[in-house]
Amino acid sequence: MELTKHTHACVSLDKPDGHLLVDPGTFAPNAAELIAHTDTILITHEHFDHFDEQAIATALQARPDLTVYGPAAVVQRWDTRPGQTVTVTDGDEVRAGGFDITVFGRWHAVIHRDIPAVANVGFLIDGEVYHPGDAYHVPPVPVSTLLLPVSGPWTKLGEAVDYVRAVSPQRLIQIHEVLLSDIGQQSTQGFLSPAMLSAVPLTIIPPGETVTL
Repeated sequence: MELTKHTHACVSLDKPDGHLLVDPGTFAPNAAELIAHTDTILITHEHFDHFDEQAIATALQARPDLTVYGPAAVVQRWDTRPGQTVTVTDGDEVRAGGFDITVFGRWHAVIHRDIPAVANVGFLIDGEVYHPGDAYHVPPVPVSTLLLPVSGPWTKLGEAVDYVRAVSPQRLIQIHEVLLSDIGQQSTQGFLSPAMLSAVPLTIIPPGETVTL
């Protein structure tokens, strides 16, 4: 399996018989292009940095082969296209884009008590790669590769460390980084290293680059 890191929380996954795109949000300058080159999109939640609603709506209208999976708050925006949208929730198992997807979690992490909670799901892809969206939900299964959100109004370094320890992945890859400067990313990587607080080192993949898992 190959993972390509795009801006912020967006990644794509490829293998000989599969391709899918996860969380193409408005922070990704090439979101429309990425959407145009996939038949399957997974959306963790409705926030704009994970979900370019207009770009996806345009693609759904133009391409009946495109399918979007996500929480009801996302996919119910296109009730007139039931064959192209699939609601998923905690515990669901689906086959999408040539991959086996298991869904975990229900809610976005708390930003502030005055901000209403929204639904958030995490996706375990082929039993190997876990994209948690905006939550530090610990799936009750082994995770080989954890995509770790490192910045945002809801994140805290100490909680990120505890999350990594609880999931105990074999590989740790940074996502959700756009609010950190380069220095901030390097600092976070230093804390999430065997020399400090994490047994598994945090890998920083520049947007557009691909790694083999």
